[in-house]
Amino acid sequence: MRIYLPSTFPGLAAVLDAGEIGPAPLTAFAVTERLAGVGAADDDEELEYEALSGAAAASLRLLAADPGAPRRRAVIAAEAPAAVVGPSAAADDHAAAVTLTGTVPLKRVASVHVDAPEAEEAVAAAAADPDAGISEEHELLWYATQELPDLLGRR
Repeated sequence: MRIYLPSTFPGLAAVLDAGEIGPAPLTAFAVTERLAGVGAADDDEELEYEALSGAAAASLRLLAADPGAPRRRAVIAAEAPAAVVGPSAAADDHAAAVTLTGTVPLKRVASVHVDAPEAEEAVAAAAADPDAGISEEHELLWYATQELPDLLGRR
């Protein structure tokens, strides 16, 4: 099952160092029956985008809690066994919210999605009020897993 995990640059570094996503439990986002039942999206790609967007919004809340983190949203896309993905604990969560109940090895990470450096000012403003969100003009950029060290300035 494809899941999207909200993160920050320090969070990405921790995943790279540990070689896995964890420790559980973690909030993630996925195409859930609840999301598909909303009727807002017509196809699987739109549903995946809604799940990714939910994770990006959650990344803003993580940034609000970590003022030292670079002001760029980060989302990890990974394949997780259905056995470690459970329903969200909170009834008022995003329709795509799920709970990751186990760790996911780095080799199961499909990609990383982050803001461009030019979005830092807008992300900083949005992190000050995460519920307000961020302008849709700032789309997350796609990075392959092997690009993670370069993205984090480790090469």
